[in-house]
Amino acid sequence: MKSYSIALIPGDGIGRDVTGAAWSVLQTAAKYAGFTLAGTDFPWSCKFYKDTGRMMPEDGIETLRGFDAILLGAVGWPAEVPDSVSLHGLLLPIRKAFVQYANIRPHRLLPGVTGPLRAESFDILCIRENTEGEYSGAGGRVHQGTLDEVAVETSIFTRAGVERILRFGFEQARTRRGKLASVTKSNAQKYSMVFWDEITRKLAAEYSDIAVTSYHVDALAARMIMAPESLDVVVASNLFGDILTDIGAAIQGGLGYAASANINPDRSAPSMFEPVHGSAPDIAHLGIANPIATIWSGAMMLEHLGETAAAGRVMKAVEATTARGVGTTPGKDRTEAITAAVIAALT
Repeated sequence: MKSYSIALIPGDGIGRDVTGAAWSVLQTAAKYAGFTLAGTDFPWSCKFYKDTGRMMPEDGIETLRGFDAILLGAVGWPAEVPDSVSLHGLLLPIRKAFVQYANIRPHRLLPGVTGPLRAESFDILCIRENTEGEYSGAGGRVHQGTLDEVAVETSIFTRAGVERILRFGFEQARTRRGKLASVTKSNAQKYSMVFWDEITRKLAAEYSDIAVTSYHVDALAARMIMAPESLDVVVASNLFGDILTDIGAAIQGGLGYAASANINPDRSAPSMFEPVHGSAPDIAHLGIANPIATIWSGAMMLEHLGETAAAGRVMKAVEATTARGVGTTPGKDRTEAITAAVIAALT
């Protein structure tokens, strides 16, 4: 029987609840499909930081390297640890060390979920560059605390980095409806974003079967709200992709459905799968967190591992659950009730 080793990092706040819920669903799906998932739990979190001074041990990256995939819950507890510490101490180092340069976020309405728009049907796949760009971490501050203080944050765009994320987007478009939207702000950022546009045009010549449109980020943000059904695959830089995918989560009914995958396409290192709703300190420990985003992320993990039938079965179970009105209203159903409904729909 085939077995996959999965690193589980529940993290902070509702992370532990939703990770445990998703893990139960995935274990059930694996049983029906005839493979096993062997999970190893890691307590890396803001509490771990307070206890040790680090978000993960010094050898954390090497520890994770031997796993087939990583399932992450949520990271952050800003009342005690600044987000700039927690993010740069755990999530971003994993993405960069394992070259998880493709961040994939699906946006569509699940059955029974009512979004804020009049649009009843849309299916957008956002591809966000995940390892450089505006989140490269290049820069610094000098003369801190004085009137002469200066802060510099430098975006890093490499030809290799931009070309590989765009090429990844083109390949995804080939498996879907054959449309790609490339997002920049080249009217204002005349170096990095013009560079991105030039590479988009270069690759478009290779992918003549794909309809390519270049948008400024503000225009694309408006289009996601006014005409989401017109979009298929959207490719954007780290910052722009981060913002646009929060719009995507909003129009699909909320962060409770915001799944994501951090993919290493050449599989030279493990990929990481996570909901992007954050640790939600305001509802932590209340037992009402919606686990669907994490379950959806888990389905993406199964698909990446090659277990496409099991992944499809999980998503059908999620859709059957929301079609019954379970997990469709924030705070109405307890985490355990939503989880039980999805597991029941798997049978």
